[in-house]
Amino acid sequence: MSKIIIVCGSPGAGKTTHAKRLAADGAATLLDIDTVSERLVKVGLIESGHHPDDRDSDYFKRTYRVPIYQALFDIARENLPYNDVVIAGPFTKEIQDPDWIVKLSGRLDSSVEVHYVQCPAEIRRQRLANRGDERDRAKLEDWDRYIQYYQEERPPVFDHVLVNGLDSL
Repeated sequence: MSKIIIVCGSPGAGKTTHAKRLAADGAATLLDIDTVSERLVKVGLIESGHHPDDRDSDYFKRTYRVPIYQALFDIARENLPYNDVVIAGPFTKEIQDPDWIVKLSGRLDSSVEVHYVQCPAEIRRQRLANRGDERDRAKLEDWDRYIQYYQEERPPVFDHVLVNGLDSL
């Protein structure tokens, strides 16, 4: 039976790098939240009169967050009969639910393993600046306000694999 590995953590922590390594090492399907959703989200934001690079407003979170995660899990479910699936995304709210893994495992009829990638906030800020993605501009311009959302960087409240994001270079 194939399994799902969820790689989560704050933006800039090293999720994508770690997820790519896991997928390559295990010949697994890789689903990165940005790759799966970016084009459609950008069009939807523009058509609804919002900034195309918004990923942090209440509007974005209320409108797109749940459907994006649902799409990731739908695609994962379709791939599970053939191979393991690695999903990279923040999952900030989900990892604070002690029953999330059990519910997700039942919904997908698969075992679920969570890898939590963390590193210091200043390193995350440097990484966001270095990658030069327009979606990160607002975060960087108002870093103090933005970082409050991720400041505590609380790991999952259930068993997980802790990954040092400094190793994700």
